[in-house]
Amino acid sequence: MRTSVTAALALLAVTAVAQTTTKPVKHRASTATHATTTRKPVTPVDPKELEGVAAVGTMPAATGKPASLFALRYIDLKLGTGDLAETRKYYTVHYTGWLPDGTKFDSSVDRGQPFMFLAGARRVILAWDTGFEGMRVGGKRRLIVPYQLGYGEAGQPPVIPAKSDLIFDVELLGQSDTPTPPAATTAPRPSSDVAATTKEKPEEHQE
Repeated sequence: MRTSVTAALALLAVTAVAQTTTKPVKHRASTATHATTTRKPVTPVDPKELEGVAAVGTMPAATGKPASLFALRYIDLKLGTGDLAETRKYYTVHYTGWLPDGTKFDSSVDRGQPFMFLAGARRVILAWDTGFEGMRVGGKRRLIVPYQLGYGEAGQPPVIPAKSDLIFDVELLGQSDTPTPPAATTAPRPSSDVAATTKEKPEEHQE
């Protein structure tokens, strides 16, 4: 009788051990399978998407997502509260220009002298003739300019390389119907290849 009871207890012990050692193995296999099926591929970031946005060199970062304006992109850094910018008005602006690598190549802010130009008259690069659209006086904007709207294929060596995109931080200080000095004598000018594409005669640019 004692032998039968002892054998029964031994059988129960073996069964219990077998049950406790098989369950965790199944659980681990299930977890590994789940982890494998839920892994997602990493999408690479296009460097062009960061151009003019991320801080590089002396150029600070711009907060916000770029919007499109014709063929250029822009980020409004500060919304103005003055009059809405109008074409064929004389804009008084402060600006700082960078190359894509963060090299600063020009700044009216550093000179302490704003620049004035007649908007829409093609006396500056095309990006400037269009890039202030929608701004109000007092506003600040970053313009991310493709080379076609800047200095073209030739660039302006040795300062502006060939086919160089440009980044400008601009501030619209004011606008008027007539020029009001003082105005700076330097600012982004149309490149020769861009100027050659216009059918307007030089005298039609006279004030």
